[in-house]
Amino acid sequence: MALRVMYFFQDGCMACHEQEPILGEVEKTYQIRAERINPLKERAYIGEYDLSVTPTILLIRDGTVVRRFEGVVHRERLEDAIREFS
Repeated sequence: MALRVMYFFQDGCMACHEQEPILGEVEKTYQIRAERINPLKERAYIGEYDLSVTPTILLIRDGTVVRRFEGVVHRERLEDAIREFS
């Protein structure tokens, strides 16, 4: 099963604004598409994934969260995790 990437953000979040171009570069490099979700508009995700901060990026494999990044994650760390679980 393919690796699922979920990116939780909020409008007006400065850290999210910083994360977006990093995530965009990783998406192009690895030909993946992150699901962009604003948990304030889709509140069920807050409890389901125990969200407390944005940005949060989850890597999910076979329905299980295999890696969780809270706050800005730099490209190298995100790419390492994607390679590990792809």
